[in-house]
Amino acid sequence: MSIERITYDTSGMVATITLARPAQANALDSAAIEQLDAAFDRAEADDTVRVVVLAAEGRHFSAGHDLKELFEGTDPWAAMRDTPEGKWHHEQVMYFDKCVRIRDFPKPTIAAVQGVCSAAGMMLACMCDLIVAADDAQFSNPVLRMSGAGVELLVEPWELGPRRAKEFLLCARTLTADEAERIGMVNRVVARADLAVEARAMADEVALVPPVTARAVKQSINAMVDGMGQRESWRHHFMVHQFVSNTETALGLARERAAGGMDHVKREQAAPPPDAPSDGAGAADADGGS
Repeated sequence: MSIERITYDTSGMVATITLARPAQANALDSAAIEQLDAAFDRAEADDTVRVVVLAAEGRHFSAGHDLKELFEGTDPWAAMRDTPEGKWHHEQVMYFDKCVRIRDFPKPTIAAVQGVCSAAGMMLACMCDLIVAADDAQFSNPVLRMSGAGVELLVEPWELGPRRAKEFLLCARTLTADEAERIGMVNRVVARADLAVEARAMADEVALVPPVTARAVKQSINAMVDGMGQRESWRHHFMVHQFVSNTETALGLARERAAGGMDHVKREQAAPPPDAPSDGAGAADADGGS
């Protein structure tokens, strides 16, 4: 699949979709999101594919949303975001709907996570049915400190439980891979060098289940959490997120960032060092609320 930001590969009954922007810590700009969606289209249409592994090149899974082109006005969606209505539409289509599509994808999905997995990167990983984490994985969402109400889908209460989710978000905590496994957000923690092999081994196990059975059981479990209110809670949070991102506090911070010039934005979006700071690399998510 000859596209810039995503690679696509199939082997046996497994398709591997790989985020391929390691120099940007696999931050998700509009092109990456569109290409990721197209890769899932391809996997869905291929009847030989039973399982999808979502992986990432380089040291980090994803630092979150890459908003550089939106700030510069070169992103196709940039002009639409000049109004609250346009911003709502952009984030509904590009962030909310495309993430939920992965959660509802008819075939089982496995995220293989290493390094920083922050804000929208964490949201993306949590859309997958299973998560295999390298022992260096770090999960964070520091966006509240930048006046964003988390990101578009508030996955944390469902992954961590209400009380842990409040601490995680309000105190800008970072979870290690072992902590994430202990509370049930991650299925398995493996050595960093073994991540691809272990994720593939899990995919091969899942691929033994007949597709109709895997799809039915996945839908039943999703229906269970929807009955508990997951989908409605996400819709509620998305609208809260829209309100918060259009408050004067958030807009003022956005103006300050814009006045600081693109060097400020680039610093926020730079790939973190090996000893990534406790707030991860999710600063790329904060544009005054996105």
